[in-house]
Amino acid sequence: MFLHPEEGKREREGIVQSFEDFVDRVLALQCNSSIKRFSLKCGNGVDRDRVNRWICNVLHRGVSDLELFIFDHRYVLPQETFGSRTLVNLKLTTKYSNDSWPGVEGAFLPMLKTLINNRGWVCSEKFEILLRASPLLEELHIRDTLRRKGTAVTVSSASLKKLTIYAFGSLGFENPKSTCFDTPSLLYLDYSDIVSEDYPKLNLEHLVEARLNIIAQTCQLNLIRGLDIEEDDEVRPFGNVWKLMSAIRNVRKLGLSSDTLEVISVCCELMPVFNNLIWLKIKSSKERGWQAMPGLEHYVTDKCGDACDCITREDKGRSLKSCPVKKIRIKGFKGTKRETGMIKHFLESFPCLKVMEIYAQENVRKDLNVVKMVNLYNDLSTCHVRLSR
Repeated sequence: MFLHPEEGKREREGIVQSFEDFVDRVLALQCNSSIKRFSLKCGNGVDRDRVNRWICNVLHRGVSDLELFIFDHRYVLPQETFGSRTLVNLKLTTKYSNDSWPGVEGAFLPMLKTLINNRGWVCSEKFEILLRASPLLEELHIRDTLRRKGTAVTVSSASLKKLTIYAFGSLGFENPKSTCFDTPSLLYLDYSDIVSEDYPKLNLEHLVEARLNIIAQTCQLNLIRGLDIEEDDEVRPFGNVWKLMSAIRNVRKLGLSSDTLEVISVCCELMPVFNNLIWLKIKSSKERGWQAMPGLEHYVTDKCGDACDCITREDKGRSLKSCPVKKIRIKGFKGTKRETGMIKHFLESFPCLKVMEIYAQENVRKDLNVVKMVNLYNDLSTCHVRLSR
């Protein structure tokens, strides 16, 4: 059920009341029969107490799949949500709130396998409690995590297989004291956070795919580099980030943001060898570069731009001659001279390259110079170069 009226219709007198009455009637017609799936979408103006009665109604009737889209910044979930013995899948999309889960302290969700929270601040302490209360949880997606200043973060679950956490919502930019992942069954990790001072426990031995977006303030990175240091400055090297990289060294698929590359380049003296890696995605920016990894067979870059300006012409390509890259995919191609030079560099430097896909907008794909360039590269190289959108 959802309240999604045409533009301007929501403001009509009685439209919200009509929706509320409709939901009441539908649930009443079902009497006490069991309900497997319930989806509710509504915004400001709907009676919050009434919404909670609807949710409690379906919970008492054994709902297993519950999907809620509630765009009211004052709304909080009923405590009964976290005490259901039948919920298997729970998807929440709410307005931002720093306490939308007030009843989680007494939670027990013995059947829950999937929890997705797309919007709305969630304190890290609360999802840690929820993990302990959900012994069968396999997938956890937390869009916005609110972390108290300087606290430690621990994700511990024996059953968890897929984890997505965006933890930039700290109260002020302060690095967590420590971050732990005790997740022996985890196969997929998508993790965004401020770089932690330590990673003391990382149980990720079965991880297959990891996507990391680890950031540090520019002033912190400058201090580590020895730039702009004053007498009373505290320099935090964040060298323990190598523990995180070492813990994921057996993954087959890896995605790294440009911020992550910056942190790694400044904070890690050594990098582990990713022997199992067959797919790598690196998102670069003009300020930050990228580099290849051994064992790579499939390579993806996003907006190559100025990525390799730090490499001198005489040194270009030397480290790539032994790299078994077979496929390169380039996104955001604009047809600049520097980009075409990079493509030429790739074709000359990767001896095993078979396919290069260049993604560009229509005006770029129709540019005669770009078309001629692609045709020329296909004539001169054994690699198949193609333009895509």
